[in-house]
Amino acid sequence: MKKVPQISVQEAAALVPNGATIMAGGFGMTGNPVHLLNALAEREVKNLTIISNNVGEPGLGGGRLLRNGQIKKAIGSFFTSNPEAVQAVHNKQLDIELIPQGTLAEALRAGGAGIGGFFTPTSAGTVLAQGRETRVINGVEQVFVPGLWADVALIRAYRADTAGNLVYRMTERNFNPLMATAAGLVIAEVEEIVPVGQILPDEVVTPGLYVDYLVQAHTTLADLGSSASIETSGKNVDDARMAMARRAFAELRRGDVVNLGVGIPTLVADLISPADGIILHTENGLLGVGPAPESGGAMEYPVNAGKQPVTALPGASYFDSASSFAMIRGGHVDVAIMGGLQVDEQANLANWAVPGKPLLGVGGAMDLASGARRLIITMTHTAPNGQPKIVPEATLPLTATGAVDMVITDLAVFEVVAGQLTLIELMPGASLDEVRAKTSARFVEALR
Repeated sequence: MKKVPQISVQEAAALVPNGATIMAGGFGMTGNPVHLLNALAEREVKNLTIISNNVGEPGLGGGRLLRNGQIKKAIGSFFTSNPEAVQAVHNKQLDIELIPQGTLAEALRAGGAGIGGFFTPTSAGTVLAQGRETRVINGVEQVFVPGLWADVALIRAYRADTAGNLVYRMTERNFNPLMATAAGLVIAEVEEIVPVGQILPDEVVTPGLYVDYLVQAHTTLADLGSSASIETSGKNVDDARMAMARRAFAELRRGDVVNLGVGIPTLVADLISPADGIILHTENGLLGVGPAPESGGAMEYPVNAGKQPVTALPGASYFDSASSFAMIRGGHVDVAIMGGLQVDEQANLANWAVPGKPLLGVGGAMDLASGARRLIITMTHTAPNGQPKIVPEATLPLTATGAVDMVITDLAVFEVVAGQLTLIELMPGASLDEVRAKTSARFVEALR
């Protein structure tokens, strides 16, 4: 059995040359190789291309490299979580390539498996498909995405043995096992290193043959950024939002696998009890999400897609991001509940791009909108300026085409029936005249 060299974070950082393409694991700061990235920020290496779901947080991990001006391009799915990244793009100091989160995961898996690329329905018909090859396969428009490969992968695992075999902790798995396969040089930052034999073969997630160097570094609360404690994850709750959440909850059935988006959908989680038999899925790698803990943070608990600490119910399971999005694209998620900016008469959804702002954060929205068996949108009936959000034709960048099954607003409930937007219910306190006045889309009235 080979022995993988153990080196310091400084020695590891010295292995990254100018102009390198690097991968950095993590979802937010969970499972992020923050010590390796911080050490790299202490060097004068520059002109880096980073492949990562997001660019750290301000001054932390990839965010420290960004602040130093060491990154010339970022490839990932969600950059708006770091306001300094948004500003760098605005100032033309950073180039970005935005990829839906599930597509990013699959591109890593393809690159690591020596596969040139793949076709996916995710992003078809949207601005992110522009300039890419598309084909209709089995009657579905699909977009070609090449596999991803890097010079160096910086990953985070929980434990390694001296042969380089890795195991991960809870939702810290995310992109790390995928990136370990998709680079010429792989450096694993781990909490502890144990002798061969102390990790059982059936516990190994990443076999040691992928790993070139090990670095031991301990995670602290300061390394976790906004996920450090539950106190950082407050929710915006009012009567109207809770009414929408309760109405969405009424659509769920025992045994449903459900994914909840950020915003109003997260309130649905507070209504679900283990007795309901509803199985919550979060795209960063947990099936069987439980309620938020009473205290603590990502040092003790997994996190959800909103980077909020949660619990795992008995029978829960953890997995990497490629497996998570295979569940989504493969139609194994029964219901996705998401927020929205616009829904139109063709059941098209726009929910990821804010007017007048750069397109910097799509996350898993496109995968979920096109992959879930049923898509429920919860949103206010009008925008802050009073303009309707249920419109004849979406004017904002689309998330998915023809995907919406139900829209729940603070005024009404619409269902798409035989391709027609159909008003089926008024929310408490709303009138039909008000709904008509504040809806610019054509719809059928079939109040129950």
